[in-house]
Amino acid sequence: MSGFLFATGIENSYPVIKTGARIDQMEKCGHYTHWKKDFELVQSLKIKYLRWGPALYKTFLGPERYDWEWTDAAIAEMESRGIQPILDLCHFGLPDWLGNFQNPEFPEYFAEYAGAFSKRFSHVKYWTPVNEILITALFSAQYGWWNECESSDRAFVTALKNLCRANLLAIRKILKNIPDAIFIQSESSEYTHASNPSLNSTVHFLNERRFIPLDLTYSRCVCSHIYRFLEKNGMTAQEYDWFMNQQLRARCIMGTDYYVTNEHLLQPNGTTVPAGEFFGYYVIAQQYHRRYGIPLMHTETNIQEKDGSCQWLWKEWNSMLRLRQDGVPIVGFTWYSLTDQIDWDIALREERGKVFEVGLFDLNREIRSVGIHYRNLIDYWQEILPAGSSALNLV
Repeated sequence: MSGFLFATGIENSYPVIKTGARIDQMEKCGHYTHWKKDFELVQSLKIKYLRWGPALYKTFLGPERYDWEWTDAAIAEMESRGIQPILDLCHFGLPDWLGNFQNPEFPEYFAEYAGAFSKRFSHVKYWTPVNEILITALFSAQYGWWNECESSDRAFVTALKNLCRANLLAIRKILKNIPDAIFIQSESSEYTHASNPSLNSTVHFLNERRFIPLDLTYSRCVCSHIYRFLEKNGMTAQEYDWFMNQQLRARCIMGTDYYVTNEHLLQPNGTTVPAGEFFGYYVIAQQYHRRYGIPLMHTETNIQEKDGSCQWLWKEWNSMLRLRQDGVPIVGFTWYSLTDQIDWDIALREERGKVFEVGLFDLNREIRSVGIHYRNLIDYWQEILPAGSSALNLV
């Protein structure tokens, strides 16, 4: 299977929140019960690629201890339906026995897991070892919402370096078992705007900070003030040099996630509020591509049905088409997720049980209007786009 990657995903977050509760979206949204039906729905839309992964806390039971039973069955079911998984190994949470992202032992244990996973499923081509490293670190260690629930620059940098190290060690382990594996590094594509000129220096810092996970993953030198920030908050020169010497980007596609909430407005009191879509995906994706120069995939987007999901789908799609026409190698597009979600309107900070109506299907597995539009979009474009992406050696 090759060509353009039309995709969706099963929302599979499972962070621990301040109350100590684990918020498992696959449980709350019914995937554990309806997983066979969900794969049938993916197939019904003619979608060939699915961002999916088992919850790490259910699969990784301890050092060299794994439970593959459901994963075996699920991957076999996808394959029987002609669906290629993009395997997501860590999505916002860790098993209780590993604690949280401050744990310095996490990277090596996670690499062990990635090695075992890729040995068992060596026929799978596409992998996302650690999903959205920036958001994981911000929400867990800067905003105090998830997992370690800390709020400091030092905790943020510690989480970042552990997450990035885990990601890179996992890539190395997977490549030992699958030399032609492709890594789709799904990351939130962000931008912060200044509400007045006095905030320009802070905004500049924030707009450099957004790149730290990808700079470390792709071995790109950070700017001087980001280096000082990392050093001040616990990253040693030896740790930084290790990241700069990995050079694993040759097998990578940069996944860019974009939502209407990805642009922020910095206020004089130091807080940010949602800016809305000032620049949009077209402008921000170009910034990321100019910085790293590797193929992109639009790996997440959605908006609630009441806010115009169908219009948003076509707007994001046409932004992507324009980028391709302007020379940016975008190899895939994703509406995320297959079904509605629960409590993502408040970033899973509390258990309210509120349905977030962003899916291609609702939680009764009835198709939404945006699902019909996405099926039509795929019908229109699937025979046109593959020629444009097949020249890329990665796909």
